[in-house]
Amino acid sequence: MKVKNLFIKLAPLIGLLLLIAGYFILGTVKDVNVRYGLRTIVNQSVVVAVVATGAVFIYTLGSFDISLGASTAVSALLGGMTYLKTENILMSFVVCVGAAILIALLNSVLASVFNLPVFVTTIAMLSVLNALVLLLITLNGTGSEIAVPAAAVKALDTLGFKIAVLAIYFFICLFLFDFTPVGRKEKFLGGNALCAKLTGISISKYSIIAFVICGIGVGLGAFLSLVYAPTLTRNTASSVGMDVIIAIVFGGMPVSGGARSRIYAAVIGAFSMSFLSQIMIMFSLNSGVGQMVKAMIFLLVVFVAAGERKRGSLPR
Repeated sequence: MKVKNLFIKLAPLIGLLLLIAGYFILGTVKDVNVRYGLRTIVNQSVVVAVVATGAVFIYTLGSFDISLGASTAVSALLGGMTYLKTENILMSFVVCVGAAILIALLNSVLASVFNLPVFVTTIAMLSVLNALVLLLITLNGTGSEIAVPAAAVKALDTLGFKIAVLAIYFFICLFLFDFTPVGRKEKFLGGNALCAKLTGISISKYSIIAFVICGIGVGLGAFLSLVYAPTLTRNTASSVGMDVIIAIVFGGMPVSGGARSRIYAAVIGAFSMSFLSQIMIMFSLNSGVGQMVKAMIFLLVVFVAAGERKRGSLPR
């Protein structure tokens, strides 16, 4: 039983390692530029990984925020507008993170004040933020885009900078999640909110903390999006919201949250998705087929995790 539990825990990492091995083997056989492909994988993965790492704190509570992609887009647009006004990239960074935190706080406060599920408030926020994206581009851009000069972000558009941002944020979140009362109490709330409340744990307090931490991740993801693609359009970060959900599940974290939540699930899942996408490109599969494959794997992982949760004993 211990061996089985260990295998289940390590399965997402084993899956990622197998995808990496498959990518290099296929790349060699098909004579693909593996180094260029790796750069593409990192650029695709890092934004989703950063946003998903923060989102783990919300998912741990048994909630999920579907407005993360729109929040990332709005924060990136505001950061781009700030640079065009000030020509100060540091100020742009501050605005990206600050705007994302404010949006996250608004989500958590609305859920607390109106006593609504987070899912419901984020559906409403998704519509508002999508409308705001169009408004910002119309009023401050050319009508279809807001363009930051590529030279302004060229020095930061490196794999070293992006990986460093992800690593620093990940290890801070790892410390908070696994070695402080914040993580322990959020897992408790996700596992049994009523029991946690009866022990004196404030649901509102730790919900706000979770959203603030997630907001920081969204802000960092928005800035990295701006660095990678400084021409911002209505499609900026459009897939991030769904990619975050898929990444967390790919990484082996149950959608129900609780004690089985793992902070590393976000990073493992994000990179697994990107390696899988590159492998499918090597097989000349179109994007539609790729999305179908991801959807099937997503459903399979959720099904297996749900079955394991029903059969298993309480986590210790």
